[in-house]
Amino acid sequence: MEAPRDVSAPPADAVTETSGLSSRVIAAGSGTGTPEAADTVTVHYSGWTTDGKLFDSSVKRGQPASFPLSGVIKGWTEGLQLMVEGEKRRFWIPEDLAYGKGGGGRPGAKLVFDVELLKIQSMPKAPADVAAPPADAETSASGLASKILIAGAGSRHPKASDTVEVHYSGWTTDGELFDSSVVRGEPIKFPLGQVIPGWTEGVQLMVEGEKRRFWIPGKLAYGDNPGPGIPAGMLVFEVELLGIS
Repeated sequence: MEAPRDVSAPPADAVTETSGLSSRVIAAGSGTGTPEAADTVTVHYSGWTTDGKLFDSSVKRGQPASFPLSGVIKGWTEGLQLMVEGEKRRFWIPEDLAYGKGGGGRPGAKLVFDVELLKIQSMPKAPADVAAPPADAETSASGLASKILIAGAGSRHPKASDTVEVHYSGWTTDGELFDSSVVRGEPIKFPLGQVIPGWTEGVQLMVEGEKRRFWIPGKLAYGDNPGPGIPAGMLVFEVELLGIS
């Protein structure tokens, strides 16, 4: 792959941010929204040192890369937030926004990337009422609170002995997302009697196609002092019931 003609330095028509990141749009995109740092993006890219040496390329491998935008070099985190889906942009990323002096097989100094933004996978945003159930939520005798977000087209409710298929996202009451089948892009199936009590009770209230928000107290979730890596106290889930079997 040939290096860009302007690989050694940003041209006059490049835009330079206050951070020192420079970029130029090579091909306009068809999207309308830009990603946020918390989102996952899918891109094709090629990277060169300023002397024109290609050091990495998803294009050459024939396989695009997907990653959380906050988990890469600072120049990418900042730069891709300027882009829309379908856009291709060239970046000149200064050393302090790239790999620094390099090492461990990573190049140092200023780097140049051509990046094509193929897809934005937005992280589910915490509900505005994540801290506590609102006044219009229904609360059962167990303390489980819920609110219908989208009515379902089905008529049958699952039983605890049934297997259900759902898409879901879960937050702590301070708005931290801790799990999401939506982010993974794959719904989950499970026997309804083998999950936390709040799910076993709550999903039985639903019909196929319904989407509901649950506020599950700690006693119906993982408790108030669970093991390491397990969220404690009240948890908030948005659940879409896709199927019952």
